[in-house]
Amino acid sequence: MYNFDQVIERRGTDSLKWCTYGDDVLPLWVADMDFRAPEPVIRALHERVEHGVFGYAVPPPALREVIVERLQRLYGWEVSPDHLVFLPGVVTGFNLVCRAIAVPGEGVLVQTPVYPPILRAPADAGLVCEEMELTRQEDGQYEVDFDRFERTITGRTRVFILCNPHNPVGRVFRREELERMAEICLRHHIVICSDEIHCDLVFPGHQHVPIATLSPEVAGHTITLISPSKTFNIPGLKCAVAIVPNADLRRRLKATHADWAHEVNVLGYTAALAAYRDGQPWLEQVLAYLERNLEFLLRYVEEHLPGISMARPEGTYLAWLDCREAGIQGNPARFFLEHARVALSNGAEFGRGGAGFVRLNFGCPHATLVEALERMRAVYQVMKSGDGRL
Repeated sequence: MYNFDQVIERRGTDSLKWCTYGDDVLPLWVADMDFRAPEPVIRALHERVEHGVFGYAVPPPALREVIVERLQRLYGWEVSPDHLVFLPGVVTGFNLVCRAIAVPGEGVLVQTPVYPPILRAPADAGLVCEEMELTRQEDGQYEVDFDRFERTITGRTRVFILCNPHNPVGRVFRREELERMAEICLRHHIVICSDEIHCDLVFPGHQHVPIATLSPEVAGHTITLISPSKTFNIPGLKCAVAIVPNADLRRRLKATHADWAHEVNVLGYTAALAAYRDGQPWLEQVLAYLERNLEFLLRYVEEHLPGISMARPEGTYLAWLDCREAGIQGNPARFFLEHARVALSNGAEFGRGGAGFVRLNFGCPHATLVEALERMRAVYQVMKSGDGRL
């Protein structure tokens, strides 16, 4: 039904992804896919625009109902429509949680390397960022060292921001891992803020488990953040939802929201409802396409980029490439931008354990991915040959 091979011209459309660098650069950096949104979303937006009036909006009751049904169907998670707090983005969400739960000088636990806005959120609220580095195994996969996890917690720690599926390392944490993290947080009276924005983008053989579904007690200490933005490629429409079963946490989040952030706009609500209600065929097809891109990327890196390695991500459309043994002097993201004209995310921006890595977004037409990798291989081979032509 959908042609994800279609290359859509995004230059000249005010796209952050495509306008940040020069016209000769292929951007595989920010987590924004290059695919048209599902047709039901586009139709719903057309119909809403035709109405012609764009005042302040309230969450449609049908959207609450669709989300409640979706959580029950996918995860067996029973929540009330009243548990949902709509926000203009997941980043807004974890920033609000930091302000709602902690006071300046207290701490926020994060697991690095991690999405840079998560790293910045504590300091933006006057809090201390307590970084616990994930452990990279020999095969490139990451695990949680639970002794290190608990040692990082201090008497001032009030919030743990979990990123699951994890951006950038691609882990989809197993139930037993989530149970260990939750148990430690409960014992230390820490509120869990779970960024689950990539929960729908999980590859075969893996299952997303919302941490709040582990038990009623865990749910009572957790604020879960989800959004259709990554799932259905509508991030610019700015609609997310916090799932907050605990009435006191919900009250505190709403009170902070009123002072710090705008409401969701009417088109954001329209797109979210259409995506969650009618976007499943698009999602199934895009997941299959992403998996084919991933298989190609894994083979290409192994066969054509010796010294660079990557582990298979379990979720997301983001690859985490280890360039530390590649012989690249300095920042590898800058090397590929300057010489190959391919924009990647700089791993050093993801906190401890990120230096020497790059993050690559393979949510693009296959031809775009091939061209970017060919550019990278060409300059990498010249560098490795040492003939000085760069």
